[in-house]
Amino acid sequence: MISIIIGLALLMFFAYLGWSIIWVAPIVAGIVALMSGLDLMDAYTNTYMTGFVDFAKAWFPIFLLGAVLGKLMEDTGAAKSVAIQFTKFIGEKRAILGVLVASAVLTYGGVSLFVVVFAIYPIALALFKKADISRRLIAPTIVLGAFTFTMTAVPGTPQIQNLIPMNTFKTTPMAGTIIGIVATLIMAVGGYFWLKFREKRLTAAGEKYTEPDKSKENENEDEEEGKLPNWILSLVPLLVVVILLNFLKIAPIPSLLAGILAILLINVKQYKTFIPSMNEGAKGSVMAIINTSAAVGFGAVVTSVPDFDNITDMLLGISSNPLVSESLVVQLLAMITGSASGGMGIALQALGSTYYELSQSTGMSPEAFHRMASIASGASILPHNGALLTLLAVTQLTHKETYKDVFVVALIIPTIAVIVGIIMASMGII
Repeated sequence: MISIIIGLALLMFFAYLGWSIIWVAPIVAGIVALMSGLDLMDAYTNTYMTGFVDFAKAWFPIFLLGAVLGKLMEDTGAAKSVAIQFTKFIGEKRAILGVLVASAVLTYGGVSLFVVVFAIYPIALALFKKADISRRLIAPTIVLGAFTFTMTAVPGTPQIQNLIPMNTFKTTPMAGTIIGIVATLIMAVGGYFWLKFREKRLTAAGEKYTEPDKSKENENEDEEEGKLPNWILSLVPLLVVVILLNFLKIAPIPSLLAGILAILLINVKQYKTFIPSMNEGAKGSVMAIINTSAAVGFGAVVTSVPDFDNITDMLLGISSNPLVSESLVVQLLAMITGSASGGMGIALQALGSTYYELSQSTGMSPEAFHRMASIASGASILPHNGALLTLLAVTQLTHKETYKDVFVVALIIPTIAVIVGIIMASMGII
C-alpha cells in the first residue's frame, strides 16, 4: 500500500514539474513494482505494456479520427467561422457568453479541446478588447466552455471522456441523460455567473483589457472574415457526428468518419490543404493516445500489486453508495495524472468490472456509473493539467493571473455537480 501511495505521489510531483508522463509513468511503475516485490522486467514488459497496449488498441481510432476532424475544422477555417457567427448572435457586449457558447458548440460537435483553444483564442481577444474586459478571464472562459460540461456532462458528447465508460458499463453516449443535463446546468450557469461576477470586480478595480505581447506567429493568425467558409456549411460536419452518434445510434468510429467526409466534401476547393491537415491531426492523436496509455499502463501495475485488494476494499468501503467511491477514485486519479481521460482510464482499468458488477447486484443503473465517472473525470483541473498548460501557453497568461478562476469554474463547481449527480442517481433519477 505504501508503494502505491509513493508511486502516485511521484507521478503527481513529476507531472506538476512538467515532465512527460510518457517516460515518467513506466519509471514510477517500476518503483512501485520493486517496492512491492514484483519482478521488475515482468512488471514492465508484461503488466505495464499490456495495460498500455490494451487501451491504445481500444481507443486509438477515436483519438485519431477526432484529432483529424478537429484539425480539418481548424485549417479550413470552419471552426473559426462557426465560432465567429455564434459570438455575433450573442453580441459583442457579451464577450464572456460569446466565447463560452462558441467553445461549447465546437466541443460538443467533436472538435478536440486543443483545436478549440487555437480556434477560439483570436476571437476571444477581439471580443474582450471591444468589451474592454480583463484578458485574464479569457483562459477560464475557454476552460468553462470546452473543458467542463461539454466534455463530460452533456448527454451525447463525442468527447473521449464520455466514450471511455461505454465499454465498461455497456452503455451509450446518452447514458444518464437527466443527470447529465442537470450537471451541465450547474457547471454552465454557475461558471458563467462566477465569471460575470469576476468581470465586475476587476472592472471596478480598474483592471481593463491589455494587449498581449504579440509574436509574429500570432500576428499571422489574423484572418479576414471574408475568406472564411459559410458558417452554416461549417456547422454541418459537427451536426453529422452528433446526429449519427446519438439519434441514429451509429458507433463512434463511423460517425466521426462521416463527419470527416462531410468537411472534405464541403471544402473540396481547399483540397490542397487536406493531406497536410490530416497528417498533422494524425501526429497529434499519437501523442494524445500515448500520454493516456502511459497513465493506464501505470494503473495496470498498481492493480497487480498483491495488496491492491486491500485498497480496493478500502475504496469501496468509503461509502455504502458505490457511486461515491467511483466518483472519488476517478476524480483523484484524474487530478494526480493531470488528465481526465488518463485518470478515468486508470480507475476503470482497476475497478471498472467491480463497479459494473455492483450495478448489477445493487440494481443501480450502469448509466449512472457511466455518467458519474465521466463528470468526475472533468472535475480535476489542477495546475499541472496538460490541457490547461497548453491553454496558458497559447493565451500568454500565467497560473497567477488565471488559476483562481479556473479553480472555481473547473474544479469547485464541477465537484458540486458530482455531488448533485450522486444524490440524483441514489434517488433513481437518471
